[in-house]
Amino acid sequence: MAKGQGKVLAQNKKASHDYFIEETYEAGMVLQGTEIKSIRAGKVQLKDSYVQIRHGEAWIYNMHISPYDQGNRFNHDPLRVRKLLLHKKQISELLGKTKQEGYTIVPLKMYIKDGYAKLLIGLGKGKKNYDKRDDLKKKEAKREMERAFKAKNQY
Repeated sequence: MAKGQGKVLAQNKKASHDYFIEETYEAGMVLQGTEIKSIRAGKVQLKDSYVQIRHGEAWIYNMHISPYDQGNRFNHDPLRVRKLLLHKKQISELLGKTKQEGYTIVPLKMYIKDGYAKLLIGLGKGKKNYDKRDDLKKKEAKREMERAFKAKNQY
């Protein structure tokens, strides 16, 4: 299976709007108790989450996993910091590139692959406002072309 394939449970659509994604990495996660049940139910949000490397380990912050409905006292803190599982070589590569100006590690999507929850993270460089406007113009032009083509084929 290629990177990013599996049952997609959450996607960070804002990431491609705010960043130029240059490289992607697939990371596992260290989860507690009922977190995987909530993830399988699709109760995950990546909206404001970000990844940092501390003491040679990758950590994800602000990823919201809702408490499991039948979890009673075994439930978890929805916004707790979670450790990402990456190879040492990948971590050192990411650390070296984030030291450069403008680069950051952004979570892109979460999915289930072979029964395990995986997170696709990307190395991104922040877009300026004029880049965002340019992307929106290109997207709109593409939509217009598709509409015109569709209308032409109907007759």
